[in-house]
Amino acid sequence: MTASCALETKVLCKSFGALAVANAINFQLLPGARHALIGPNGAGKTSFVNLVTGVLQSTSGQILLDGEDVTRLSQAQRVKRGLARTFQINQLFRGLSVLENVTLAISEREGVAGNFWRPAGKRTAVVEEAYALLDKLGIADEALRAVRELAYGRQRLVEIAVALGLKPKVLLLDEPAAGVPSSETGTIIEVIERLDPTIALLIIEHDMELVFRIARRITVLVQGTVLVEGTPAEIAADPHVREVYLGERVTP
Repeated sequence: MTASCALETKVLCKSFGALAVANAINFQLLPGARHALIGPNGAGKTSFVNLVTGVLQSTSGQILLDGEDVTRLSQAQRVKRGLARTFQINQLFRGLSVLENVTLAISEREGVAGNFWRPAGKRTAVVEEAYALLDKLGIADEALRAVRELAYGRQRLVEIAVALGLKPKVLLLDEPAAGVPSSETGTIIEVIERLDPTIALLIIEHDMELVFRIARRITVLVQGTVLVEGTPAEIAADPHVREVYLGERVTP
């Protein structure tokens, strides 16, 4: 099954001394998947994403992207192979415009980022692609505004646009609704639902409304270990998951 996985980890481990943040994690993300990774605070979700994207190097185990072992590749090399992510706290250039942020991502993908500061007329195709992407996400009307002027929910949409500008095969959304007012969460969900269905999507999220509306499979992580994986209905009915989240005691 390895060759058909967009992303796979095999017995992935990471320890800081005696502290294990990833404990033999076996995980598979299929092409076009809509998969959520959930778990209580401290479960190791962000550590897992950092391992997959190369922010952290694993202690042992493998990470495969489209069947290729990328375990020892840098973050940039993994991005070049089709892996993109967003962050719990956005990493945008707040002093630049929305359009400039997305244009910079596309320029990086095309290998012309060194020409980013040339007049826009010199990079018309890149600007047009960036604008079309913003239009698709419903934020083209804010293209020329500085990111810092936008409400936080709109900034999250810009971050998704930046990630999409890299044309990922695998997209990791690390808590896309974090810090977003509940009144704006619906917009985030709608944008995610409209993403290219060929992109394999992994969502790390605490917002269960978002998770159960979007995910077709859910993996529950506890203390760096996979507790259970299944469909949303299976996860919702699982007594061990209820124990983790609600403190309900499971009777053997």
